[in-house]
Parts: sequence; C-alpha cells; structure tokens
Amino acid sequence: MNRDLLAIFEHLEREKGIKRETIIQAIEEALRVAAHKSLKGVKSVNVAIDPRTGEIEVSAEKEVVTTVSYPEEEISLEEAEESHPDVELGECIQVRIFPEEFGRIAVRIAKQVILQNLRIAEHDIIYKEYRHRIHELFSGTVRRIIRGATLIVDLGKVEAILPERFYPKTEKYHIGDRIQALLWEVRDDESGGAEVVLSRSHPEVVKALFKQEVPELNDGTIYIKKIVREPGYRTKIAVSSNDPKVDPLGACVGVRGTRVKNVIRELNNERIDIVIYTEDEIQLLQRLLHPIDIKRLNHDREKDTLYITVEDEDYPIVIGKRGSNARLNAELIGVALDVKKMSDYQSELDFELQQMQLKNGKTLDVEIDKIEDMNQFVIDTLKEAGFDTPRKILNISPKQLSKETGISITMADDLMDKLRKIRT
Repeated sequence: MNRDLLAIFEHLEREKGIKRETIIQAIEEALRVAAHKSLKGVKSVNVAIDPRTGEIEVSAEKEVVTTVSYPEEEISLEEAEESHPDVELGECIQVRIFPEEFGRIAVRIAKQVILQNLRIAEHDIIYKEYRHRIHELFSGTVRRIIRGATLIVDLGKVEAILPERFYPKTEKYHIGDRIQALLWEVRDDESGGAEVVLSRSHPEVVKALFKQEVPELNDGTIYIKKIVREPGYRTKIAVSSNDPKVDPLGACVGVRGTRVKNVIRELNNERIDIVIYTEDEIQLLQRLLHPIDIKRLNHDREKDTLYITVEDEDYPIVIGKRGSNARLNAELIGVALDVKKMSDYQSELDFELQQMQLKNGKTLDVEIDKIEDMNQFVIDTLKEAGFDTPRKILNISPKQLSKETGISITMADDLMDKLRKIRT
C-alpha cells in the first residue's frame, strides 16, 4: 500500500476539494510522460493507480518474438509465457515495468506534470466554487505577507490574495490575524491556475457589511441608492425606501445606533454618514451638511457646479480633512462643489462694489423703480429708507441694508447680486 500517495489523495480532497479521480488522472498522465522520456524506444505505456491502495502499475506494450533484437519493443516467448501462458509469437502484450527504473529525470518530469494538472484541476474547482459569489463577504486567516504588504488569506478550501491597494492604508495586519473581506474577483494567474482576489477598500465592502446588519436591505424594503468612500477615513451613503412606512435612515442606524456601530467597528472606526436620497441636488447637499447653514448657493448648470458660501467657522467642517468631506459630497451628489468662506465672499463683494462705484456711467444712478423685475414692495421699502438708486444700495453692506430697511439679509444679498450685474 502506498501510504504517501493515499495521504496526498486525502489532503487534496479535504483541503482543496479536488476529487480523487482527478488527482489519479493527473498522476497517471505524469507517469506516462515520464516513461516516454526515460524509456527510449517504448511505443506505448499504460499507467494505472489503485484508488483504494495507492499502488502504481506501469506497463509497456511489447511484441512476442523468438529472439529479442529491440528490448524496448520486444519480449522473448519464454519470458512472455511466465505472465501470459497462452501467448503466441507475434502477439503484443502489456509487460509490467517499475517506476524506480524511470530515473531522476523521469521523477522530475512526473512532478512537473502532476503540479500542472493539479493546478488546472484546482483552477476549475475555484471557478466553480467562487465565480458566482462575487461581492460576498468571506472570513479567513492571514497566512503569509508577500511583496511588501500583499496578504495571503486562508479561506478554508483556497488561499485568496488581498493586494495592498485593496485594503485601507490605515489597516495593518500580521500573520494569524482574522480578517473579513469582500470577494472582488476570480482571475487566472500566471501559472495557469486561478486565484481569488479580496477587497476591503471598495464601497461594496460597506454595502455588504450593512446587508449583514440590516434585514430590510436584504428583503428589498430599503435600498442603498448611492455610496462613495475614501477607505479608512469616511463613507457616505444615500438610502431610500420602497415602503413609506419604513424610515431607511433609522433602519440603517438601528436602535441606539447598534447597526451602524457594528459596521464602523468592522471598518476600524471609519466614519459613516447616512442620508435619505433625493434627486434634488441642492436638497441632498443640505441633508449632507446638516446642521450647517448654507449662506449662499448658486447652481451653475452649464458648468455642473454648485457654488456655496458658509460661515468661516463652518468651512473646515464642510471641506473636511484633506478635502475629503467636500470631495465625497460632490461625488455623491454628482456635481462639482465649490465652497467659499463668508469672509472671502465678502471681500470679493467689497472689491466688486468698489469697482462699480468708479464707473462713470449713469446706470447706477437711475431710479430704483426703473430697474426691471424688481418687486414693488421691495422698491417702496427701499425708497422709504432713502435708497432710491442702485449706487446708494451698493454703497453699504447687505447686513447694513437689512438693518436700515427691515428686509431680510437673504433678500438684501439677492438684491445686491442683481444690482452687481448692471452694466454701464
């Protein structure tokens, strides 16, 4: 009994999921190749392995002759009768030979062919087992670290690869660490086999983690409309509901935040912002920035850009660390975002007003009620306060104009904008 061979059969069946028949076929093919390389002149070689005992039987076809001239192809009648009593001259019989006779070259060739055939078999097993499980979460153990920081993760039946670029820079791993990752793809490798590629940096990782925590996502009651991410730092999610009675935001957060906290914990405290989705870009931005108040907002549809102004103390929050908050908000909304401090806006406004005051034309000195598209109530309010021309209005700040006329600062801002567009 070949115990070593049986041990190989059992290991590959248990650990790799490769059937014993497939392993035997690979070894038989390897030995056939080895025999042809080692036994020069042999025309036909047959290899058979007993799947129960692991015993290997190798035989070559030879012609029965009276006098042997070519030992590789012929066998004497006397010798042939020892194993085949009824044999006759001219017949071809299978004559057993022994693997030990193959020599070192034959053994090396056999190993190479076995490995190649097993790689092909494992390739088929991997594709069959994993190709339909793309974007599923898997748990495994870090077995090796190669090429800098690329991880080899043991998933049980297969060792998967987690490239350095596919997990956040904020995460560090050691051999033996448990890890949960997304099956990103199954691809062919350079040796003719297949490899399973994992990811922890893609936005789909966050989506899969929420599906583990939120039953409403799996049954379709709520769904993630859009998700953007800077791995290791921040994720933003827009959610919606197919049932008006179900709050998608509350479902994702969970009672006392338990659901979202579990996801954050798995992502090593990555920040997660969740909002209810709307197709209105401005309303979606307001939800993303809440409770920060947007002081000024202009949507330039030609440039596909939202220009917003916020108070100076809110500016760092709106921009975020390394600009990540503004960048992710823009990506989630689907338009470019230009953020400005109120102090910078006011400085630019003051400069423009100074330039307008230097104009020699008479446009800024016309009666306020002659300007097109002006609300009559606003005109009357301005004139009562002594602001009867554009120049007089532009000569003060929106805050001062609001104070002296009683109109809101927002209305005063809009009026200033309108008057600034007047040309001489």
